[in-house]
Amino acid sequence: MDYVENRMAQEAAKPTPSPEVQTIATPLNLVLLSLFLYILYRSFRPSPAPKLAPPPPAIVFRTFTPPDLLPFNGMNNQPVYLAVRGKVFDVSAGRNFYGPGGPYENFAGRDATRGLACGSFDEDMLTKDLQGPLDKLEGLGDEELEALRGWEERFEEKYLVVGRLVAVGDEDKEVEK
Repeated sequence: MDYVENRMAQEAAKPTPSPEVQTIATPLNLVLLSLFLYILYRSFRPSPAPKLAPPPPAIVFRTFTPPDLLPFNGMNNQPVYLAVRGKVFDVSAGRNFYGPGGPYENFAGRDATRGLACGSFDEDMLTKDLQGPLDKLEGLGDEELEALRGWEERFEEKYLVVGRLVAVGDEDKEVEK
């Protein structure tokens, strides 16, 4: 029994812990708990719905004459269109190239067929008489026609065809197959 009494005396002699040590609600523990709860909240809260941009206006395939095509040169927030071999392409995505101030700006709103075939961006490559017939590409060699085919393929891969180009007075005629 001496052993048991000894043991009890030793435990009774131990100092009792202070009240700060006895509780788990210390300021540090409260800060850590708050941080943990905040992280949980941020991880599991529903995310707000993304704000979608309004859809671009619908583009309707239409028939253009050279005077109809002319306003689509990128000025006044207009889209940028150009024609190649009777197909009108919306090249607005390439506004830096085809729009105002771009290296190909002469072609914006115009028939660019001859200029692209000849590799020239000069004004004299453009049809002067917008009321007259379309360029029949007479006088172009095989090399120039091959270059034109390359340009046309590039445009078809990259840009949307939004219409066809016809001479003034031919708007109602059926497209030749």
